Amino acid sequence: MDRSTITPVEILHRWPTGESEPTGDFDRLVSWELADDARSGAFGITPDNAADVVRRKTDLFFSVVGELHTFPLKSTVFLETLWNLWLPLAIQLSTEKQRLNRPLIQGILGGQGTGKTTLCEVLRLILKKLGYSTISLSLDDLYKTYADRQQLQKTDPRLIWRGPPGTHDIDLGISVLDKLRTTPTPELAAVDHPKIEIPRFDKSAYGGAGDRSQPELISGADIVLFEGWFVGVHPSADARLNEFLAAAPFPIVTDADCQFACDMNANLHDYLPLWNRLDRLMVLYPQDYRISQVWRNQAEGEMMAAGKSGMSESEINRFVEYFWKALHPELFIKSMVEGDAVDLVIEILVDRAIGKISRRAIDLKSKI
Repeated sequence: MDRSTITPVEILHRWPTGESEPTGDFDRLVSWELADDARSGAFGITPDNAADVVRRKTDLFFSVVGELHTFPLKSTVFLETLWNLWLPLAIQLSTEKQRLNRPLIQGILGGQGTGKTTLCEVLRLILKKLGYSTISLSLDDLYKTYADRQQLQKTDPRLIWRGPPGTHDIDLGISVLDKLRTTPTPELAAVDHPKIEIPRFDKSAYGGAGDRSQPELISGADIVLFEGWFVGVHPSADARLNEFLAAAPFPIVTDADCQFACDMNANLHDYLPLWNRLDRLMVLYPQDYRISQVWRNQAEGEMMAAGKSGMSESEINRFVEYFWKALHPELFIKSMVEGDAVDLVIEILVDRAIGKISRRAIDLKSKI
């Protein structure tokens, strides 16, 4: 076999089988690191440090790949994502944590099916190998209680489902993030500080309406992964919102839909103090936002095939469209990608593979 024709992905496919490293594999991986200017720039990889980066990623790759037994290790998409995104992102977070000298809060913005949960699970494992404790917090965990949302629905009957701006306990989120940001390392916190209650939400409660469940108690965390479908999203200026609504795409159709979009945009102002606790923000950006509806249908189909209850295709479509009516991705998510509040943009292709990875100009904040 002509080794010069072997792609980096084929190298990664071969490594989990335990084969020894063929001559030239390392150099090919170094070249791969520098082949994409946007990706290498996003993770600070240069010709001077590329070899060191590959050595560190290689060591991490072998240390974690055996523990990712629940994931499809033979999948090209999985291995590419592990090498191109998860490993360098974990290394970057560990470096930023050291610079910040306090717990780091990484915001993760992504719609349904973009891989937020998988990203957090894999990052937690890699960061553990690097010596850092990590906690995941979802925007879903900050939903108001079932009783509070029942009262909210009486005030605004349009809030038929949890999810849109206005259905979360923002003060709870601020309190939790502040405690996590100001608590020392978990080892010291265990001695000198009371446990921190991390809110959790049970989506199956009350027939799927959901309610708070028992909080998780932790001593602290080095890195916080705060994810959600509109984490970090800022309200749109009225002029831009009105221009968008004048020719809004489906499912914003009626005057009532436009008013709902305006009201949800106004509610975003209440979330700004919560977003202000973020140190970094990354966006998982689908190549086509409409694919999230397909992904959600696939997920529900897998759940039902496993004997669990799930929504029908029409119910799923209405559910996803409800979110689009509240904060349409074509306006709100795109504006975040094009703005200066995001430091990392990850394109998600239709097959869930990683597309372009680019960095936005943003300085790590030094808030206390």
